[in-house]
Amino acid sequence: MSTGEQVVDSPAGWVAEHINRYVETDGADGHEWQPGVFTLLLTTRGRRSGQLRRTALIYGRDGDAYVIVASQGGDPRHPAWYLNLLTEPEVQVQVGADRFTARARTATGQERGRLWRTMAGIWPAYDDYQAKTDREIPVVLLERV
Repeated sequence: MSTGEQVVDSPAGWVAEHINRYVETDGADGHEWQPGVFTLLLTTRGRRSGQLRRTALIYGRDGDAYVIVASQGGDPRHPAWYLNLLTEPEVQVQVGADRFTARARTATGQERGRLWRTMAGIWPAYDDYQAKTDREIPVVLLERV
């Protein structure tokens, strides 16, 4: 991903505001979204448009990897950012002031189950989201390259 390209932020107004504060303050305002709930910024390349797309997501850790959940609030469809990283798994990540390139991969089997429990411990609503949809909500690992 080229660093000189324009990045399009989430179309959701409150998310775009969160991203703006996060970027302007190197995460000082926004990294801890709610008490004990931390967020990162994920930038993917649009699978159809080719544009860089950025969103803010709750994260957990698994060793050196960052863990995110493609819940979209239990919507029956996967979020666009998840579909984008399936096409192009090289992504940009910002955690606080730390910016880096990562490779995304979807957890499967026992690993997914273990990571799901970790993430539902951070944000219990994930269990409610899963109950709302027939799709298995993906759990994604972001591994620094």
